[in-house]
Amino acid sequence: MYIVSSESAFDAAHFLTNYEGKCKNIHGHRWRIVAEVKGELNNGMLIDFGILKKDLKDLCDYFDHSFIVEKNSLKDELLNMLKEQFLIREVSFRTTAENFSKYFFESLQKKGYDVVSVSVYETPTNKAEYRI
Repeated sequence: MYIVSSESAFDAAHFLTNYEGKCKNIHGHRWRIVAEVKGELNNGMLIDFGILKKDLKDLCDYFDHSFIVEKNSLKDELLNMLKEQFLIREVSFRTTAENFSKYFFESLQKKGYDVVSVSVYETPTNKAEYRI
């Protein structure tokens, strides 16, 4: 069994609703995503790195330079006002590194990859990882 990995990143803001720490305030991260996929070799390689890199980058580009908001965490009036001025990406999960690791894992699976793990770094030294 072979494992290859690729990484990409995006810059985005978020906040954690119903949280009592500093992260209850709007703040940003340079989210770094590292994905590992596995399989057997075909013609001497598992996958063309360029394809995996592009697929991961496309997923990251969706969030790049946006304000990521958990659905129903803002009043509709405020959300609509923000949408007039800013790129808002609503997600159905709490915007934690843990949940993003599962989101990227499942998104790559839907693209046909046999995913081993996805790590999401909120900072250079803090990461969450999702694996089966």
